[in-house]
Amino acid sequence: MMFPFKNLFFIIFFNSSLFLMLMIGIQNSFNKSKVNLLISETVNLPISFIIGTSFITGSLFGGGLSINKKRMKNDST
Repeated sequence: MMFPFKNLFFIIFFNSSLFLMLMIGIQNSFNKSKVNLLISETVNLPISFIIGTSFITGSLFGGGLSINKKRMKNDST
């Protein structure tokens, strides 16, 4: 029971530290672009911020899926 909480804490801590390094790293970023959403566009954002947040979001969802997969495997046995 303790393993999923420990794993979830590690995933959140790791991705939060990546996000903090991303914020520090893009302070002097001059290349900006807009993201086209289904309804509208965003404001001009640094390209490194767009790529970095996409990576961090994928890492969070991937970590959550791995925890869910392990839980489903343990429940079936």
